Amino acid sequence: MSVLEMKVPSPGESITEVEIATWLVEDGDYVEKDQPIAEVDSDKATLELPAEESGIITLKAEEGDAVEVGAVVCHIDMSAAKPEGGVEKKEAPKAEEKKEAPKAEPAKETYATGAASPAAKKVLAEKGMDASSIKGTGKDGRITKEDAVKAVPSMGTQPVNGSRGTERKKMSMLRRKVAERLVAVKNETAMLTTFNEVNMQPIFDLRKEYKEDFKAKHGVGLGFMSFFTLAVVRALKMYPDVNSMIDGKEQIKHDFQDISIAVSGPKGLMVPVIRNAENLSFRGVESEVKRLALRARDGQITVDEMTGGTFTITNGGVFGSMLSTPIINPPQSGILGMHNIVNRPMAVNGEVVIQPIMYVALSYDHRIIDGRESVGFLVAVKEALENPVELLMDNNPKKALEM
Repeated sequence: MSVLEMKVPSPGESITEVEIATWLVEDGDYVEKDQPIAEVDSDKATLELPAEESGIITLKAEEGDAVEVGAVVCHIDMSAAKPEGGVEKKEAPKAEEKKEAPKAEPAKETYATGAASPAAKKVLAEKGMDASSIKGTGKDGRITKEDAVKAVPSMGTQPVNGSRGTERKKMSMLRRKVAERLVAVKNETAMLTTFNEVNMQPIFDLRKEYKEDFKAKHGVGLGFMSFFTLAVVRALKMYPDVNSMIDGKEQIKHDFQDISIAVSGPKGLMVPVIRNAENLSFRGVESEVKRLALRARDGQITVDEMTGGTFTITNGGVFGSMLSTPIINPPQSGILGMHNIVNRPMAVNGEVVIQPIMYVALSYDHRIIDGRESVGFLVAVKEALENPVELLMDNNPKKALEM
């Protein structure tokens, strides 16, 4: 018998452990070479684990297990023949072989029934709960410490008719790492947020005029992300401190603009990177945004595609957010938050008119970005979005959009 030991490959530099999120096959299945057999979570992404050879698989780890890189997670018997007609199905036990499970005897009631152990009493006292509200699982119905720990206090004394169920679910490794990073940012940076508003009417007008031809020619829509990305690129060139980061006692400035874009994936927030956005046109940005969003949605995004951004753009407006204070994506020093677009009254040339307005927010690390740079950066973004033809298109929209 020729058996292959499949080990966890390294998903990327500095990653030493992954978590088995989902097995895509069952123990004893026949698998083909390169067939996805599992999804594994690292602290940066969810990746598929393909079978290295064909054969019968024996699983060596459970879903939810944390395993080190290089550890064996399954065996593949390469000498096993492929079952005719596909994967061999396990036969159900014959009817005559089925035995009726012995009926559990009802627990007898004694003086211990409903009584809490000393450890359980202490836990219940801390929760402000009465032992009479809990059913014990210990011997003769005794309330154990585990029963007390699992007990959920009532949210009131009034009787209710609806469901009162709760669910306890382990957070994925990716979600736990995101939580740790967000808390670390709040604790380790001098984060401030500055706000402004943008009149989106000029962009609305451009999209109305060119979006159909743009999509027909390039196969992607003319969205807001290309305008915001190119406006950010321009502002980062004007205010390079916003495009920098701290490394120990040194400040590192970049002469390129790698823009991270926050997207929602099946496993939570992911932040793929648009590389060298300063070299991209409107078409280039929209194509890259679409490509990365699809890969994130399908769980195909890699660690490399989410590493090395110099500035982040996040769009809470797609979920209806009016205003927020986005949290910096470390080790970056700035993040721009987009929000929903709402028709609001605005003074234009001395008259009150209704315009589509978006509030924007810049969160920044005040350790290396001063108020002048932060406010100036956000004003530069606002100017470019409110005057895109001149500042982003060199007064030639057709050429900029490659019509």
